[in-house]
Amino acid sequence: MNEQHQPRQQEPGGRAPGRDREGDEMLTISEVAALIRVPVATLRYWRHLGAGPASFRIGRFVRYWRADVWAWIDAQTRQGRAR
Repeated sequence: MNEQHQPRQQEPGGRAPGRDREGDEMLTISEVAALIRVPVATLRYWRHLGAGPASFRIGRFVRYWRADVWAWIDAQTRQGRAR
């Protein structure tokens, strides 16, 4: 079987698929851009670089978990204080 078509056993961060997401909300790239006040193009570029908040695709659509966006913001805040 092609590895590309096998189901993922874990999400990034070691979570099991669907776990700890109850009550969380999926956001679009436009919603995240508005939330963190950057252009959508900046989020796309960060995604290309592997930077920015964790994101994933559902079909052809990019989505973000709200909790992951806030975790990324918290990490950026801590990193900025450490400098």
